[in-house]
Amino acid sequence: MEGQFDYVIVGAGSAGSVLAARLTEDPNTRVLLLEAGGGADKFLIKMPLGMMKAMLKPELTWRMMTEPEPTLNNRRLFLPRGRLLGGSSSINGMVYMRGHSADYDRWAQKGCRGWSHSEVVPYFRRMERSWRGTENYGASGPLPVTKNNTEYLLHDELMQAVANAGLPVTEDIHAGAEEGASLVELTIDEKGRRASTYEAYLKPAMARPNLAVVTHALTRKVVVEDGRATGVEYEVDGEVRVAKAAREVILSGGSYNSPQLLMLSGIGPAEHLAEMGIPLVHNLPGVGRNLSEHPRVPLEFAANGPITFVNQLRFDRAARAVAQWYLFGTGPFARQLNSANPMLRTDPRLAQPDIQLFSNPVKLSAHLWFPGFVKSPEHAFSADVILLHPQARGWVSLKSADPHELPAIRLNLFDNEADFVTARAGLRLARKIYGTEPMAGLIERESIPGAEVQSDAAMDEHIRATAGTTQHPVGTCAMGTGPNAVVDPELRVHGLAGLRVIDASIMPDVPGGNTNGPTIMVAEKASDLIRGRSLPAVEKEAA
Repeated sequence: MEGQFDYVIVGAGSAGSVLAARLTEDPNTRVLLLEAGGGADKFLIKMPLGMMKAMLKPELTWRMMTEPEPTLNNRRLFLPRGRLLGGSSSINGMVYMRGHSADYDRWAQKGCRGWSHSEVVPYFRRMERSWRGTENYGASGPLPVTKNNTEYLLHDELMQAVANAGLPVTEDIHAGAEEGASLVELTIDEKGRRASTYEAYLKPAMARPNLAVVTHALTRKVVVEDGRATGVEYEVDGEVRVAKAAREVILSGGSYNSPQLLMLSGIGPAEHLAEMGIPLVHNLPGVGRNLSEHPRVPLEFAANGPITFVNQLRFDRAARAVAQWYLFGTGPFARQLNSANPMLRTDPRLAQPDIQLFSNPVKLSAHLWFPGFVKSPEHAFSADVILLHPQARGWVSLKSADPHELPAIRLNLFDNEADFVTARAGLRLARKIYGTEPMAGLIERESIPGAEVQSDAAMDEHIRATAGTTQHPVGTCAMGTGPNAVVDPELRVHGLAGLRVIDASIMPDVPGGNTNGPTIMVAEKASDLIRGRSLPAVEKEAA
């Protein structure tokens, strides 16, 4: 099939795998899918708790780092992104959320017609195979959505503490008020295996004769002729090849790689491209701008005894848990570590939650141990505060015209007072929850940043010294109609024919929740946009 394609898709991640599978449902549509990484049929990827190691493996990730962050004491932040089939959906934490309904209505208000909540819900339903089995959720889609097994996670204690602190709890974060602490939902299948977009979408489609998948293929640039994208230039084993696209080239590299590839192709801010010595093909100043990411501020408590998930990491128990997962798809290694998923408002006057707590009965740095040989990790609770709607905006730019060199990234986290205000309020709210029974009775002390850190100035110092990310970057090829928009509401690159961007980079701002689910939704909806059709809108979800 080489050279004979209707669509060439760059990137087999959360969006690209979905697009390849959906477009090739038509046997007359020929698709080439290019992935810079390799396969995803690996033990650490399939076993859910393997995520703690998988995202640190150099062979599975793009090893990106930010530039020194001026508002975070000039620290450089680690930004691992999946470099394999399934992309970051093959190494992420598997948390499934749609995002708040107001997030999508805000997109529509910004001129992104067709992207309101009522118009995207049908695509969430189409992709879901939800454990809930209600009319609000999909029951037969390709993506399994299961509830977390909370044994060993002290879930009930945390939920009760939230309620006792006078804060909301909910059975379903996507229904009703869309706020409160809830059971976390996961993209894990019924056999206890990670449900990446590779497993759920791409792998079943790879037997189709009209789909070609090439791994270890680094795309160098989009080929543009007379104002139209006609194909891509890519490299495999040092050999440079060209693939032609009769209909469209689709970039699905994610919020860092997609703008990088546009700029390598001469599509982007004219002044920056001139600095890099890249001939200008199309001046598009918004490429690489508008980068938005959920900041994360750590908060930890030392447990008052050996009561946390560290007990399950004792070597003999861990070996048994791995065997249980492998044979039966059950046990403590077949799920996530999340105790619960609080989505809360720090101010009752707000229209929707502004923080999420990353609540775990263990540090993510915890390791296997065995008495007398390897010391046990500290028994601790983490309750990192995540800002759901940060004001900060960063950027992605080129370091050179070499496609092998990773881009320059600056997040600019906490470059404004509003985000500090939200983070401080979130830390105080998390302290309130963990200082309320029954959680209070399980805690010896606050270990990070420490109970003595109380003033705004001291909290700000803690934020600058420790804040990180949740690996939810969006916005660098933003959808819209203004001068800095990169794609239109049908995800076509402004001013060029035959070229779309379809991934998290098109989101005008970051949704209030984990972003893998929304990215898959974007690809589902885009596959219909490409084919000139759409699912009917849902006026209001049933309660």
